[in-house]
Amino acid sequence: MAITTLCFDFGNTRLKCAVFEDDRLQELLVLDDDHDATIQQLVDKYRPTRSILSSVIKHNPGMETILATHTRFHKLDHHSKLPVTTPVGRPREIGADRLALVVAAAVQFPGKNNLVIGLGTAITYNFVNKQKEFIGGNISPGMEMRFKALHGFTAKLPLVEKDWNFPLFGYDTQSNILSGVILGMAKEIDGMIEAYMDKYNNFNVVLTGGDAPYFVYLLKNKIFADPNLIYRGLNTICEYNDLHDQ
Repeated sequence: MAITTLCFDFGNTRLKCAVFEDDRLQELLVLDDDHDATIQQLVDKYRPTRSILSSVIKHNPGMETILATHTRFHKLDHHSKLPVTTPVGRPREIGADRLALVVAAAVQFPGKNNLVIGLGTAITYNFVNKQKEFIGGNISPGMEMRFKALHGFTAKLPLVEKDWNFPLFGYDTQSNILSGVILGMAKEIDGMIEAYMDKYNNFNVVLTGGDAPYFVYLLKNKIFADPNLIYRGLNTICEYNDLHDQ
């Protein structure tokens, strides 16, 4: 019988939950809230065997009690057992979402160096080598943060919504901002990839996050794109800890 796992990813922008049957992603949900009733409804509907929470926000602590009562629950943090090592200066400061990304890449592309680029509220660059060591990486502002910064730190620039139909040369304020932010991000990502290439000659580049499919066509470097990579990592970590705790 297939094992159902609920993988919760609580980021700065949205609360999401992926439903897995064994290693197959069946459904992806965006939650309105993390109230007890919402979590209990999910448990009642899917009857999961396991669950895992990756959260970078202050979430409702009651959800952990519900999940621990009805499932084999794991909260992802620096104490979690991982199929990768984290030889960085302060493991407790590594975001749970970044741990899930490097685990997914290491499992999906074994025996290879991997640079995982997450496009979320922030852009994270995460390098895991062929020995499954998470070396570290970089963090820079994400797309929405750049739009909000231009609006918030100037007197007259408007708050622009992302739109993938924009010219190279902007013809008004909005198109100037769109082109500057999105193409600027693409050039930054290409530049970071090349900087890593100067140190590591051969590695995979894996692009993930909600905006990943759009940047595939803007980058000159060869990449793998998987918008759902974080959920695959969470499912792997949940299974790994479940097996090691038995």
